[in-house]
Amino acid sequence: MSIDQSNFTLVAAQNLLKATETAINNMVIEISKPVDPELSGSGRKAELASIKQTAVDAKEMLVIRQEIEQMIKNASEHGTIEEAQDFSGGFAERYSKK
Repeated sequence: MSIDQSNFTLVAAQNLLKATETAINNMVIEISKPVDPELSGSGRKAELASIKQTAVDAKEMLVIRQEIEQMIKNASEHGTIEEAQDFSGGFAERYSKK
């Protein structure tokens, strides 16, 4: 990978990090809006379902943001964007009887 390509990837990851921050803030603002008190029945239920889905989307976006932050940290420390691998305890080690 050339230096220009590596630099582009890092800049793109940082831009993506900023974009996720904006998206999360927009979702939080949307969730914070009160439900119209004049809504009733299926309209109110649909509005509450929409709020719940937005909250789930915001939570997923936070997880994605954390992964991007980790990628940027790895790039700063190791010069490459890769997910950290933890090989300290595999499947057999976790479930073996001690």
